[in-house]
Parts: sequence; C-alpha cells; structure tokens
Amino acid sequence: MGSSDERIVAVIMVGGPTKGTRFRPLSFNVPKPLIPLAGQPMVHHPISACRRIPNLTQIYLIGFYEEREFALYVSAISNELRVPVRYLREDRPHGSAGGLYNFRDYIMDENPSHIFLLNCDVCCSFPLPEMLDAHKGYGGMGTLLVIKVSAESANQFGELVADPQTNELLHYTEKPETFVSDLINCGVYIFTPDIFRAIQDSFTQRKDRANLRRVSSFEALQSATKVLPADYLRLDQDILSPLAGKKVLYTYETRDFWEQIKTPGMSLKCSGLFLAQFRHTSPHLLAESKGSRSATIIGDVYIHPSAKVHPTAKIGPNVSISANARIGAGARLASCIILDDVDIKEHAMVIRSIVGWRSSIGKWSRVQGGGDYNTKLGITILGESVAVDDEVVVIDSIILPNKTLTVRVQEEIIL
Repeated sequence: MGSSDERIVAVIMVGGPTKGTRFRPLSFNVPKPLIPLAGQPMVHHPISACRRIPNLTQIYLIGFYEEREFALYVSAISNELRVPVRYLREDRPHGSAGGLYNFRDYIMDENPSHIFLLNCDVCCSFPLPEMLDAHKGYGGMGTLLVIKVSAESANQFGELVADPQTNELLHYTEKPETFVSDLINCGVYIFTPDIFRAIQDSFTQRKDRANLRRVSSFEALQSATKVLPADYLRLDQDILSPLAGKKVLYTYETRDFWEQIKTPGMSLKCSGLFLAQFRHTSPHLLAESKGSRSATIIGDVYIHPSAKVHPTAKIGPNVSISANARIGAGARLASCIILDDVDIKEHAMVIRSIVGWRSSIGKWSRVQGGGDYNTKLGITILGESVAVDDEVVVIDSIILPNKTLTVRVQEEIIL
C-alpha cells in the first residue's frame, strides 16, 4: 500500500465523435465509451479498475464529446465509486500528450505524486496496483504496460525493446513497417508529474525546429495541410520514442489478456473477456441457473435485474443482456450483446451478434455472425429500432437504425 500522504490521480482518454466512426451504427446513439460491454459502459471497466489504486483522489475523463453526453454517467459513477470523476472537454483534439498537458492545472490541483494514464478502448485486467509498485521500484519518470504478441500482429501496434534485466525502455517505434519486437505498448501508463516537463520540452523543441527550417512560400502552401497543430502532441511518437534509452522510462509486462476495442466485432470479444474476469473480480454480476424457475445459463452471462428472461430460454456463453430486455420462451442466445429494451420472441436465435436498443427479433428468426471479430461483417449488428420479422434469417450483416427486415439478409449492409 502507498503512504498516507501519497496522492494519485487517474486520467482516461475517451476520444471524440470523429474517433468512433467504426462503431457505427451503435455510436449513432451514444458515444463509443458509453456503449455497454459485459453490461457496463466501455469506460466503466478502466474506471472500476482505478478503484483498486491506493490513495486515489480523482479520476479525469478527457475527450472532445459534448459535456452533456457524459454528465449523467459521470454523476452516477462518482456516487457509486465514492471517488470524484470529472469530464474535461477539449475544444478540439490535442493528441494524447497534448490533451494531458492541456489540462495539467486540473490534474496537478491536488499535487499528486503519480498520474495514471489509460486509453478507454483497451481491454485488459488493468494490473494498476502492481504497475505502481513496479514503477516505484524503477525510480523513473514513467512505466508502460506491455505484452508479448505474435510477430505477425506486432506491427499493428507500438513495438518496443526493453532491457531484459532492468526493464528499461530502450527503443520505441509506432506501427513499424519492418519487425522490431514482439513486445508492444498496451496503452496504459503511470507517470510522475515530470511528464509535464517532458511534454513542454517536446513543444519547445518542435517550435525551435520550425524556426530553424526555412521554406519557400510555395513549399509552405504545399505542406500546410500536413502540419500538425502547434498544440497537438502524441504520447507515443513525440514523447516515448525520444525518451527511450535515457533511463527515464520502464516497462511492466502483463501475461494476462489484452485487446484493443477498435471495432464492434472486437467489442463483442472483449465483452466476453470482461465477463470471464468478473468470475474473479465481481462474481455477483454473473447470472446463474436456479433450477426450473429460471433460464438455463451456460458459462459467463450478465443479465440486468430489469430484464425479463423466460425460464425455457437458453443463455450463454458470453452473453450480456441490458435493461428492460425481454427474452421469450425457447430463445437461444450465445456470444451476443443485447442492449436496452430489446424484444426477442419465442424460439428466436441470436449468435455472435449485437442487437441495438429497442430492436425486436420475431419468432423462429435467426440473427447470426460468423465470429471473425476483426472484419467488418464478421458479426451481425442491428442498429436502434430494427425489426426482424418472424422466421427471417440475418447473417453477417450490418443493419442501420429503423429498418424492418422481412426477407433473408446475408453479408449485406442495409442503409
């Protein structure tokens, strides 16, 4: 545990509307960070993990969504966790480092000794107390959570080289064209307040380079659209890469699960990972079979208390059922997310799919995805208020809101 006079704050980067386009049609309704995974908003999982940090005094969410979109959630989660949670809205994207620096006065208000920085679209076990202990042992400015992945997939992320004895970060490169390492950045960090000085130094160096470089007016016009704004700074390329090998950054390797939640397909996979983690962290959230008076539950399943599930339904594994959903007699659900107010009629089947708010699936209908979480049509997604008539099959398709399906649909995007 930390000392009694230690203060720690956590910052979670939630992005903005331009960052959630791959989550359409689901992000038409709510911001991507508030889309439910395992029965809880996406951002709830890192927030809940922060609760385990000793001497945590404040959690900040930084993004460029409208404040009203987060107001109700921030108020509710603050009361639930009894830790102040505040949303800080950027006027425009400043980059991960720029956004952090832009709100430095808020973050440093209580003079914290350490600052956790997390990305909202990360799915992992969030070993934050363990990272804190390791970071204190290293004595550096920052520690990155890292994980080993296959050599084939490593170049999709930030690859890094760390000293095998000291765990010092020696080299960092973002999405390299050639293989560097199977060790990648997980998007979870802990820093001392010295990070703000490092960001300021990076801003100063960029300004100095700009002043030194003289170009013709034609060259300036040609490159104007490619130049990043003066206050836009990326944590990976602009901070981590230059500081690697300077004995200020270190790594903490997790051997648990880790994924990036970049697509709806990955959100379905990650919902299953979070449900599995509930067995260790929040077993009270998981549904259980209770004899003939309740539905048959297989594996990890979350059912909101207000949902109505018929005793003859068969649910699981990897199923999340949200508020006021109705699941009819003989229905079969597996590997799916059912959002608020969905009505699934008798003997309908939903597999590897996400069913949007207030949608309905008719009797003996089947809504199914293939299960390739990384492809656009790898799962089936029904937007808000989609009606699937009785005995209709929908496979590997994306259906935008307010549509009625009366015939079979396969591998289509219905606009």
